[in-house]
Amino acid sequence: MAPAFEDGEARQSRPQTPKYDYLQRQIDSGSPARPTSFSLNHTLPVPGEKEHNAIEVPASRSSFAETQKLMHSLSMEPSAKERRSSRNSFGAALPIPRSKRQSRLSSVSMAPARPGMPPIQPTREILSSQMQDMRGEKTSAAKDMAFAFDIDGVLVHGDRLIPEGKRVLEILNGDNELGIKIPHIFLTNGSGKPETARCDQLSKILHSPISTEQFIQSHTPMSALAEYYGTVLVVGGENYQCRDVARNYGFKDIIVPNDIVAADRTISPLKEFFTPEQRATSNPRDFSKVKIDAILVFSDSRDYATDLQIIMDLLQSEDGVLGTRAKDPVSQRIPIYFSQGDLLCPTEYPQPRMSQGTFRIALEAIYKSITGVELERVVYGKPELATYKYADEVMASWMDTIHNEERLPKNIYMIGDNPQSDIVGGNMYGWNTCLVRTGVYQGEGNDKENPASFGVFVNVLEAVKAAVKKELGEDFKFQWSDELNPVTGNFGDASVSAIE
Repeated sequence: MAPAFEDGEARQSRPQTPKYDYLQRQIDSGSPARPTSFSLNHTLPVPGEKEHNAIEVPASRSSFAETQKLMHSLSMEPSAKERRSSRNSFGAALPIPRSKRQSRLSSVSMAPARPGMPPIQPTREILSSQMQDMRGEKTSAAKDMAFAFDIDGVLVHGDRLIPEGKRVLEILNGDNELGIKIPHIFLTNGSGKPETARCDQLSKILHSPISTEQFIQSHTPMSALAEYYGTVLVVGGENYQCRDVARNYGFKDIIVPNDIVAADRTISPLKEFFTPEQRATSNPRDFSKVKIDAILVFSDSRDYATDLQIIMDLLQSEDGVLGTRAKDPVSQRIPIYFSQGDLLCPTEYPQPRMSQGTFRIALEAIYKSITGVELERVVYGKPELATYKYADEVMASWMDTIHNEERLPKNIYMIGDNPQSDIVGGNMYGWNTCLVRTGVYQGEGNDKENPASFGVFVNVLEAVKAAVKKELGEDFKFQWSDELNPVTGNFGDASVSAIE
């Protein structure tokens, strides 16, 4: 039986305030999530008590580092089956956006208006609509299933297309016997670029339109933190695009490490180069007069030595002011958030490369060595419960966009390449999980510690076909044909068995 978030235990140790009652209703609704147990024996400062437009989802991983356990990438027991005995499953809360996402569709184009005439509709759209009306039972089943795709190692390797990924999106976007769009979203621990830029990039690689409304990066739910913190240090990302990401999320005062280096080169003695371009894009100031409220690691560090040094300085500072040292750095420590916990990620290189999790492990080990205590931190991304709760919101919104029905499909399939994030998270959240061998996982058979509930597949196309056949029938055809439509009447063996 797949491990699940357990009922009831998430209500034990917290006063029942109106705000928390609302949060609990949010956790109890949606797809078949199972809240797990938690305790609040943590020291992270809790943001102000004022009402926020965010849902605070209890963390499903311990907020305490565990360096003595060799810092497993998820900071939990290696096996989900052994995780029930975790000493602190919920050590903090992860805010996620509460409000309905605003439409930023990149996949919808409008035909020019014709005064006094109805809008032009593509012929295929008319035919597929008629086919769906006549085959109501199968159409309903198609709307009641959905996919959540990891990206790197499933659909692409870096900027290189995995060929089966292109065909999968063609099928789900309507190249099937019903001509119907089968709901799907993209749920990735990738990061470092604004969502719009990443969707545009993926649309070109995959030759299919991808909307920001169906797309979640590891740091996308972290947009809710903009309501809690004024001045933040944002770490990671190529060319510090994460400054733009944070600005898009609504953060008001954004600092990146290069701003601090530009103000004082001596802060990072191991930094050999600071180019004119880096200096030109930096915003130096007198940081002895700046109080940094939180540290947000949005993406992979491009300069471990500098970023680790600056973060360590801030974690030991007096209220987040660089150049100071707190009398009790543990109790006065400012909060630090990581957008995901993966150790490895697939790229264009033949073997997986180190990811953000290795940076976090380095920081945790350094912090423990210097202070003698474990670093308390918060980690977003798969397999975190908050990420899946946010995926519910996105999935329901996308259903409204493509089918005018704002609801969650009953049968959701998570397709990923990493058992320790994609599979364990999907299993705990009650989704069907599919493990593919085109990325991190290269083992024989199913993963022994975190087995995929629906099976292991050679590639994403085989996984999608198996899931669709299970929900829509073994005879379902993965290609649209005019011979199957009700207008031309040439149905052959695929004739409508019943008109409803």
